[in-house]
Amino acid sequence: MSELFSDEHRGLQDEFETRGLADRIIELACSPVVADEHRGFIESRDMFFLSSVDANGSPTVSYKGGDIGFLRVVDEKTLTFPSYDGNGMFLSMGNIEASSKVGLLLIDFENPHRMRIQGTAELSRDPELLASYKEAQLVVKITVDQIFQNCPRYIHRYQKLSQSRYIPKDDAETPMATWKRIDLMQDVIPEADRSKVEASGGTMPIEEWFEKVQTGADDA
Repeated sequence: MSELFSDEHRGLQDEFETRGLADRIIELACSPVVADEHRGFIESRDMFFLSSVDANGSPTVSYKGGDIGFLRVVDEKTLTFPSYDGNGMFLSMGNIEASSKVGLLLIDFENPHRMRIQGTAELSRDPELLASYKEAQLVVKITVDQIFQNCPRYIHRYQKLSQSRYIPKDDAETPMATWKRIDLMQDVIPEADRSKVEASGGTMPIEEWFEKVQTGADDA
């Protein structure tokens, strides 16, 4: 019935008598393409969760945030989103290079709704595509395998208070990440960032940064 289900999935479905239910949900709510009813929700998101797997089969899940519309629908089989400056580990991007299968979880916490997307990803360094996202280091292109709606049950209702000040915007300079000011980081941060430390307030001890994180400071 569906490539989503392995023998292990089927075993659990049979144990709890939900095989028919699972097949019906796939029949009614799953699509191999981005349909018109999916596009609006996808392009209205300003965050999602990305799952990826490394070369050894170990998974990771990361949070991706941006302006509304940073996750774009190119066509019925293709999505793109930017990879912005991060902590330099490139966990998700490295995983995509090693094992291209990814999963996306999109959630609206204000009007409880969620969508799952599974696909095959690749990293693009195309100059024109990079230029379409301010400050993107890479652009991820996803070929959609499956997309399906999820019941909103168990989604807690939250309200967005403000947008991260670090999201790149065409009409503003993006602040440097505060953790790059930590004194213990100065010998390993990229050269391009070292010249910005003083302009951003100078170095700080790691304890000061941890306090900002733990108290939810705007400039953490």
